[in-house]
Amino acid sequence: MDQEEQDKALPIANVGRIMKQNLPPSAKISKEGKQLMQECVTEFISFVTGEASDKCHKENRKTVNGDDICWALSSLGFDNYAEAISRYLHKYRQAEREKIKNNHKKYEGSATKSLNQTQLILAPPPSLSRVTHDKLQNPPTTDQS
Repeated sequence: MDQEEQDKALPIANVGRIMKQNLPPSAKISKEGKQLMQECVTEFISFVTGEASDKCHKENRKTVNGDDICWALSSLGFDNYAEAISRYLHKYRQAEREKIKNNHKKYEGSATKSLNQTQLILAPPPSLSRVTHDKLQNPPTTDQS
Protein backbone atom coordinates (compact mmCIF):
# COMPACT_ATOMS: atom_id res chain seq x y z
CA MET A 1 0.00 0.00 0.00
CA ASP A 2 1.56 3.32 -1.05
CA GLN A 3 1.51 6.48 1.08
CA GLU A 4 -1.65 7.92 -0.55
CA GLU A 5 -3.57 4.69 0.05
CA GLN A 6 -2.15 4.52 3.58
CA ASP A 7 -3.48 8.02 4.29
CA LYS A 8 -6.99 6.96 3.24
CA ALA A 9 -6.94 3.73 5.27
CA LEU A 10 -8.10 3.16 8.82
CA PRO A 11 -5.22 3.51 11.29
CA ILE A 12 -3.48 0.16 11.60
CA ALA A 13 -3.46 0.39 15.41
CA ASN A 14 -7.27 0.59 15.39
CA VAL A 15 -7.51 -2.35 12.99
CA GLY A 16 -5.20 -4.38 15.23
CA ARG A 17 -7.22 -3.45 18.34
CA ILE A 18 -10.47 -4.58 16.68
CA MET A 19 -8.87 -7.82 15.53
CA LYS A 20 -7.49 -8.48 19.04
CA GLN A 21 -11.00 -8.25 20.53
CA ASN A 22 -11.98 -11.45 18.73
CA LEU A 23 -8.92 -13.48 19.60
CA PRO A 24 -7.85 -15.25 22.78
CA PRO A 25 -5.71 -13.02 25.04
CA SER A 26 -2.54 -14.98 24.27
CA ALA A 27 -2.97 -14.72 20.46
CA LYS A 28 -0.67 -12.55 18.39
CA ILE A 29 -1.30 -10.84 15.04
CA SER A 30 1.52 -10.32 12.58
CA LYS A 31 2.17 -6.96 10.97
CA GLU A 32 1.31 -8.56 7.62
CA GLY A 33 -2.04 -9.79 9.01
CA LYS A 34 -2.93 -6.31 10.27
CA GLN A 35 -1.93 -4.71 6.97
CA LEU A 36 -3.96 -7.20 4.97
CA MET A 37 -7.03 -6.60 7.17
CA GLN A 38 -6.48 -2.84 6.87
CA GLU A 39 -6.58 -3.11 3.08
CA CYS A 40 -9.66 -5.35 3.19
CA VAL A 41 -11.72 -3.09 5.43
CA THR A 42 -10.70 0.00 3.48
CA GLU A 43 -11.76 -1.66 0.24
CA PHE A 44 -15.02 -2.87 1.79
CA ILE A 45 -15.90 0.61 3.05
CA SER A 46 -15.10 2.12 -0.34
CA PHE A 47 -17.13 -0.55 -2.15
CA VAL A 48 -20.27 -0.08 -0.01
CA THR A 49 -19.97 3.71 0.09
CA GLY A 50 -19.55 3.84 -3.70
CA GLU A 51 -22.75 1.86 -4.20
CA ALA A 52 -24.65 4.09 -1.76
CA SER A 53 -23.22 7.18 -3.45
CA ASP A 54 -24.38 5.98 -6.88
CA LYS A 55 -27.90 5.57 -5.50
CA CYS A 56 -27.84 9.10 -4.08
CA HIS A 57 -26.53 10.50 -7.36
CA LYS A 58 -29.38 8.84 -9.29
CA GLU A 59 -31.83 10.37 -6.80
CA ASN A 60 -30.18 13.82 -7.09
CA ARG A 61 -29.08 13.82 -3.45
CA LYS A 62 -25.70 14.85 -2.12
CA THR A 63 -25.78 13.21 1.32
CA VAL A 64 -25.30 9.50 1.90
CA ASN A 65 -27.27 8.46 4.99
CA GLY A 66 -27.62 5.30 7.05
CA ASP A 67 -30.52 4.01 4.99
CA ASP A 68 -28.38 4.32 1.85
CA ILE A 69 -25.62 2.25 3.46
CA CYS A 70 -28.17 -0.43 4.45
CA TRP A 71 -29.55 -0.45 0.92
CA ALA A 72 -26.06 -0.73 -0.57
CA LEU A 73 -25.14 -3.63 1.70
CA SER A 74 -28.29 -5.45 0.65
CA SER A 75 -27.91 -4.71 -3.05
CA LEU A 76 -24.31 -5.97 -2.94
CA GLY A 77 -25.46 -9.27 -1.43
CA PHE A 78 -24.55 -8.57 2.20
CA ASP A 79 -28.11 -9.12 3.43
CA ASN A 80 -27.05 -10.37 6.87
CA TYR A 81 -24.99 -7.23 7.41
CA ALA A 82 -27.78 -5.04 6.05
CA GLU A 83 -30.25 -6.50 8.55
CA ALA A 84 -27.87 -6.07 11.48
CA ILE A 85 -26.97 -2.52 10.44
CA SER A 86 -30.66 -1.66 9.99
CA ARG A 87 -31.37 -2.80 13.55
CA TYR A 88 -28.41 -0.76 14.81
CA LEU A 89 -29.54 2.29 12.82
CA HIS A 90 -33.04 2.03 14.29
CA LYS A 91 -31.66 1.84 17.86
CA TYR A 92 -29.24 4.70 17.15
CA ARG A 93 -32.04 6.94 15.91
CA GLN A 94 -34.19 6.09 18.95
CA ALA A 95 -31.31 6.98 21.27
CA GLU A 96 -30.74 10.28 19.44
CA ARG A 97 -34.44 11.17 19.72
CA GLU A 98 -34.35 10.38 23.46
CA LYS A 99 -31.23 12.48 23.91
CA ILE A 100 -32.86 15.44 22.15
CA LYS A 101 -36.05 14.98 24.15
CA ASN A 102 -34.13 14.85 27.45
CA ASN A 103 -32.03 17.89 26.55
CA HIS A 104 -35.21 19.75 25.62
CA LYS A 105 -36.81 18.88 28.97
CA LYS A 106 -33.62 19.83 30.79
CA TYR A 107 -33.54 23.19 28.97
CA GLU A 108 -37.22 23.85 29.72
CA GLY A 109 -36.68 23.02 33.39
CA SER A 110 -33.67 25.31 33.71
CA ALA A 111 -35.45 28.11 31.82
CA THR A 112 -38.45 27.85 34.15
CA LYS A 113 -36.20 27.77 37.21
CA SER A 114 -34.26 30.77 35.91
CA LEU A 115 -37.48 32.66 35.20
CA ASN A 116 -38.79 31.92 38.71
CA GLN A 117 -35.51 33.12 40.22
CA THR A 118 -35.70 36.33 38.16
CA GLN A 119 -39.26 36.92 39.30
CA LEU A 120 -38.18 36.51 42.92
CA ILE A 121 -35.35 38.98 42.47
CA LEU A 122 -37.46 41.58 40.67
CA ALA A 123 -40.53 41.37 42.87
CA PRO A 124 -39.91 42.77 46.35
CA PRO A 125 -41.40 40.87 49.26
CA PRO A 126 -44.99 41.92 50.03
CA SER A 127 -44.11 43.33 53.48
CA LEU A 128 -41.42 45.55 52.00
CA SER A 129 -43.77 46.75 49.29
CA ARG A 130 -46.35 47.81 51.86
CA VAL A 131 -43.79 49.72 53.94
CA THR A 132 -42.41 51.47 50.89
CA HIS A 133 -45.91 52.32 49.72
CA ASP A 134 -46.83 53.74 53.13
CA LYS A 135 -43.66 55.87 53.21
CA LEU A 136 -44.43 57.31 49.82
CA GLN A 137 -48.01 58.12 50.81
CA ASN A 138 -47.10 59.53 54.25
CA PRO A 139 -43.54 60.86 54.11
CA PRO A 140 -42.00 61.58 57.49
CA THR A 141 -42.25 65.20 58.48
CA THR A 142 -39.34 67.10 59.81
CA ASP A 143 -40.05 69.61 62.46
CA GLN A 144 -38.37 72.89 61.57
CA SER A 145 -39.75 75.13 64.24
